Amino acid sequence: MSDLAGMRRDYEGEALAPENTPDTPLPLFEDWLKQATESEGADANAMTLATVDSEGHPHARIVLLKGFDAQGFRFYTNYQSQKGNELAHVPNAALVFWWPGLQRQVRVEGSVEKVDAKQSDDYFSSRPRKSQLAAWVSQQSVEIPNRDWMQERLSRFEQVYANQSVERPPHWGGYCLVAHAIEFWQGQRSRLHDRVRYTRRDLQTQEWHRTRLAP
Repeated sequence: MSDLAGMRRDYEGEALAPENTPDTPLPLFEDWLKQATESEGADANAMTLATVDSEGHPHARIVLLKGFDAQGFRFYTNYQSQKGNELAHVPNAALVFWWPGLQRQVRVEGSVEKVDAKQSDDYFSSRPRKSQLAAWVSQQSVEIPNRDWMQERLSRFEQVYANQSVERPPHWGGYCLVAHAIEFWQGQRSRLHDRVRYTRRDLQTQEWHRTRLAP
């Protein structure tokens, strides 16, 4: 058995305190994401998405953030996938962003709803053609015999859409996580990390309460 006890990194991040943060979390998230894009490159929008199945078992995977605003955080996937089925039964989820170069993480918790069809259509049309075809090819989370199975399906859909644009599959589209709480974590020396948590007072307004948490 591997012993990982000796693997340790000391953090030396910038100070983070409630009195030095904005009244609402979105400007701070936008600023941190911008810095993460410069630090982490194209992986800055990668986030862990945690969901719960109908029996209360948690499941997590990495997905990509594709947009955010006051309404919430958006990502796109197959509605018939494992996460899609879980969100249909328990429409609550959590996101975690981890930016090691900046020694930062952000946790987002809230309820999840599908975005409207037009928003899904607009995003789908912006994807590369091969990615559009892949949405038809992959029956996400379903057991398949081998990789040839996917290649054969890809060939069929390439023929179907040979001389026309690829339409969005009805089983594929976007979700929006409406944040109820957002926590910003900044690594500090001796494991005395800074944590600032925003909690929404009223889901109908943009009024937030923020506080410092113990590391």
